[in-house]
Amino acid sequence: MIRLAQRMEAHAAETANRIDLDRSLACTVRDLGVHFHGRLTAGRLIGLTDGDDPSAKIRLTAGSDDLVAMVDGRLNLAQAIASRRVSVSANPFDLLKLRKLM
Repeated sequence: MIRLAQRMEAHAAETANRIDLDRSLACTVRDLGVHFHGRLTAGRLIGLTDGDDPSAKIRLTAGSDDLVAMVDGRLNLAQAIASRRVSVSANPFDLLKLRKLM
């Protein structure tokens, strides 16, 4: 997840002035049974911690291979959702903003 945070950090400089997104995020890696959470703010993913956050405003669920492919930029978030490889539970407007960050 460090790479995801770094990738989002790189996009933050480009998008910080255009994307206002400050939300809690929780991620579940299905095949590994791993949960972690953090906060998206100013285009950055901060405060990554092990475990679930039941009150997270954005919830991402993916297999480990798909998560790595998204982090590496080999899998587009919209395509991953459309093909049901990744599921995201979020307000539709937040989802659009998240897509721009990734």
